[in-house]
Amino acid sequence: MKVFLLKDVEKIGMAGEIIKVAEGFGSNYLIPRKLGVEVTEANAKSFANRTKIVEHRKEVVSTQTSMLAEKIKSLKVTLKRKLHDDSKLYGSVNQAEVAELLAEHGVSVAKNQIEFDKSIKAIGTYEVTVKLSSKLQPSFTLVVKPL
Repeated sequence: MKVFLLKDVEKIGMAGEIIKVAEGFGSNYLIPRKLGVEVTEANAKSFANRTKIVEHRKEVVSTQTSMLAEKIKSLKVTLKRKLHDDSKLYGSVNQAEVAELLAEHGVSVAKNQIEFDKSIKAIGTYEVTVKLSSKLQPSFTLVVKPL
């Protein structure tokens, strides 16, 4: 079964693509959830034109995203927090705090796009990854200092 994806589906495809999936997956999952539409001989030309338009949009978005990725890679952000006596933080650093710090530096990302290797509970220098897309995941340096 060929399906034109209306929305991005993780590990399946991106919006605007025509993909080939199993009959049951398409009719029982993608189509009822309005994630895709079945491509038939009658509507194939219409979806082919839509695909061209979506590809152009993707190119524009990818250039903007790659520019944002370059900006993120060059950042070195400092966060000041209160410490216990043994140089541990009172609480761990969370994604929302990092998103606010990035916003102050002119980078607007959602908190769910920010990923830590492990939780940040002490002062030091950390690599933080920002998941802009499945392929583009730039990292920047986060320095946690005492207040």
